[in-house]
Amino acid sequence: MNINVGCELTVVCPQPTPLLLLLQPHSSRQLDLQGADPILVEPSVPVEEFSDGMGNRCCRLVAPAGESRISLGTVVADSGQPDAVVPSAHQLPVEALPPDVLPFLNASRYCETERLLDIAWNLFGASYAGWPLVQAICDHVHTHIQFSGDDARSTKTALDAHEEGRGVCRDFAHLAISFCRCLNIPARYCTGYVGYTGVAPSPEPIDFSAWFEAYLDGWWYTFDARYNTPRIGRVHHARGRDAADVPFLRSFGEHTLTGFEVITEALPVGQSRPLTR
Repeated sequence: MNINVGCELTVVCPQPTPLLLLLQPHSSRQLDLQGADPILVEPSVPVEEFSDGMGNRCCRLVAPAGESRISLGTVVADSGQPDAVVPSAHQLPVEALPPDVLPFLNASRYCETERLLDIAWNLFGASYAGWPLVQAICDHVHTHIQFSGDDARSTKTALDAHEEGRGVCRDFAHLAISFCRCLNIPARYCTGYVGYTGVAPSPEPIDFSAWFEAYLDGWWYTFDARYNTPRIGRVHHARGRDAADVPFLRSFGEHTLTGFEVITEALPVGQSRPLTR
């Protein structure tokens, strides 16, 4: 199946302002792209593209004073299969983990494991290891946090989400990641495009989604504590330790985001071009 993904942002800057964008499908999905996926900017300015150490495809530009419209539209081929479920995937002991995986056991900006360690072990210390343990964490976070767009804020940490019991998809991910790390399971934050293929649409407008990956049995597996069910057509554009590593828009100066739309939808069979709007 083919999936139309993209976004449209409108940014107003009082003066020329450097911007760093993470909007394009991750480098691991480049072979699935059905065409070019440039970042388009109006008025036109030079756009520099590069990849960071996590394979995230970044764009850097200097937005002029005034209003700038930034857009992306492309088509990604997808298997049409839901996220993998492998209950037999086992947890590797810390001494057997690859060195490049070890940083995902550490605390990070929004995942303060040192403050959640006792809670994690009290809740899950008697659980089975491996996949069943990660699933138990997702089950708990899914029921413990109520989704509420009104409770989103940029300073909210995993502990805040646990204590308040309300938040958005990044809060679900941060809390689940923190619990995994407390229990010696490497976990990393993911963000990208998730539509409604195979599930009933939500009344909420489509936004960038957040989920996480846990390292089990020598592989990074997808888990989603907010929806807590395998999804079809997930296209990530960035991975990191937590949301601080992968904002879709980082401004190095004053700006106002006055327009924001995220697009992700399955295309009719045989269609490989983005839908026009």
